[in-house]
Amino acid sequence: MSIKINPDVLIWARETAGFALEDAAYKLFTDGVRATAYEKLEALENGEKEPSRTQLNSFAKLYKRPLLAFYMEQPPPTGRRGQDFRQSPDSRTTRENAMLDALLRDVKARQEAVKDILIDDEDFWAHKFVGSVNLETSVENTVKSISNELGFDHTDLSLRRGDPDKLFKRLRVKVEDLGVFVLLLSDLGSHHSTIPSSVFRGFAIADDAAPFIVINAKEAKPSRSFTLMHELAHIWLGTTGVSGQASAAAPMNKTAKIERFCNDVAGEFLLPSAQFREGMPEFHADDSKSAEAVVDSIAYKWSVSGPMVAYQLYRTGDLTGDAYGHLRRVYSARWQAALKSQKEKMKDSDGPNPHVVKSHNLGNALLEVVYRSVRGNALTYTKAANLLGSKPSAVEPLLRRYEAKRKKGDLFSNTSGVH
Repeated sequence: MSIKINPDVLIWARETAGFALEDAAYKLFTDGVRATAYEKLEALENGEKEPSRTQLNSFAKLYKRPLLAFYMEQPPPTGRRGQDFRQSPDSRTTRENAMLDALLRDVKARQEAVKDILIDDEDFWAHKFVGSVNLETSVENTVKSISNELGFDHTDLSLRRGDPDKLFKRLRVKVEDLGVFVLLLSDLGSHHSTIPSSVFRGFAIADDAAPFIVINAKEAKPSRSFTLMHELAHIWLGTTGVSGQASAAAPMNKTAKIERFCNDVAGEFLLPSAQFREGMPEFHADDSKSAEAVVDSIAYKWSVSGPMVAYQLYRTGDLTGDAYGHLRRVYSARWQAALKSQKEKMKDSDGPNPHVVKSHNLGNALLEVVYRSVRGNALTYTKAANLLGSKPSAVEPLLRRYEAKRKKGDLFSNTSGVH
């Protein structure tokens, strides 16, 4: 006797994976006719037809759910994202939030798998910096603690040579060297499921065995250092959750206070208040036009983004909330124009090597764990593919590329917590 599938479970699985009915149908049914595919899935979700075992396997793969989930009597309650630290709703849609939930489920599954691998290692140790501060700890002491652990003097201008992207790469190496996994992710495996940075900027899993930081790959490159340090502050606080755009509003609850604290830590680390305003020309706090030139000059000097400088000037009282908001819009328009220009240039080229992009987004820390486990026959290619978010056939090319970099010594100096 076959078990009847509750159509509500099918709808729940699709919606929590971030798919509209038409999009899911087109991926699930390969007859090439969109209208027919839509009708087939609609009939299954309406309970007019029972899904076959083959179809359930396809649902499980596309929606990233275990097969047993489809045999539940009722859909489960909505899963938590950890704490939701996003302060402004912006224009997030239900589908975008559903895609975010699907992405975070996938990341959490990867993190738990990595944790299991690390704990099985005889040389494993827990990271004491996770949850080592609280909201009563001063921003300055938190920054000092992070700076000491990273071995990166945040006040040393000589470490800021190059553009903001080079600073981000330098800091990422330091963070991963500490034992924190840093990934750049923004979709569920294809550009059709891209999650814009207006939906989330970053996500932190504050686990003392395998702390994870996810940065939205669609985040403007000059802003990635701020997001990285913001999420690292969450790790220091021991608070797991998702973060959005920085808010100028006064924090009215605990989550808002946590987010303000993490913003202030990131801001102080990247732009130490005792140094960055030295020699700064005077301007009226509400004069965003005069402030813009000052912001650009400081951003260039410290290799950070304009919005980050504007935020710090707002926090130090040098800019009013209105002036800060205006400058945020100015820099957002600049970034959108730069993206448009980049897309135009890419039209006539094949684009970057996908393995190069994938390796960069995964980060050396995760690749190191997978590399050691696969080469040590402790991990199958199928399980490695799940950890890397790739097809099994792509695992070996990714590992070979990583192995070549590893032999050149073109990686971090050591991998604390990863042996």
